[in-house]
Amino acid sequence: MYEELGRQSEGHLNQRTIIVYGTGSIQVTPDLAEVRFDMINEGKDVATVQEENTHKANQVIQALLQLGIPQENIQTVSYRIEPMYDYVDGKQIFRGYQVVHALTVKIPMLSQTGIVIDTAVKAGVSRVSNIQFTTSHKEAWYQRALVVALQHAVVKAQTIARTLQVQIENEPTFVKEILDQQPIMPQTFKTVELSATTPIEAGQINVHADVEVHFRFE
Repeated sequence: MYEELGRQSEGHLNQRTIIVYGTGSIQVTPDLAEVRFDMINEGKDVATVQEENTHKANQVIQALLQLGIPQENIQTVSYRIEPMYDYVDGKQIFRGYQVVHALTVKIPMLSQTGIVIDTAVKAGVSRVSNIQFTTSHKEAWYQRALVVALQHAVVKAQTIARTLQVQIENEPTFVKEILDQQPIMPQTFKTVELSATTPIEAGQINVHADVEVHFRFE
């Protein structure tokens, strides 16, 4: 971030303007987890591999439902059928097919995250690719961070004006929200590292807001 003191070239011609950037961050304890599960099968016959993969996916879904995960929280995000090849002496040799069915599962109770992962792996999940923690009240927390960002910008403008011994107007001439992606906390696990009591620590997530604010000065 930086501050600029000078004349505006866009929309504020011939105005003496202080431009400041404000940032606001709030640490929030997450209350939602989203996990991606991959079911992977390989074989020579594509129909057989598909059937085996479908059976495995159904087992995983049923196991999750029995844990109390709502059906609407289980979503297929990817389904791929890909040929596999080996290369011997520079020649491509067909080895078979790989079928990958990827599910994302939203877990409304963080305390269940480890149990959900363990259950899914036992039911047939081949890979747990990542975990993302978030909050069900993201917009409300973002609004609070936005207030902090605006307050930060105002304080910076006042500091600049006081240091330069100039007077700024109370009302800004321009305010712009700088949009960015919500930070997440990804973690990746290999299924061989999982145990019957996999510990999952969510920690906290950072809800962040940025603004650009212009003040006229004399």
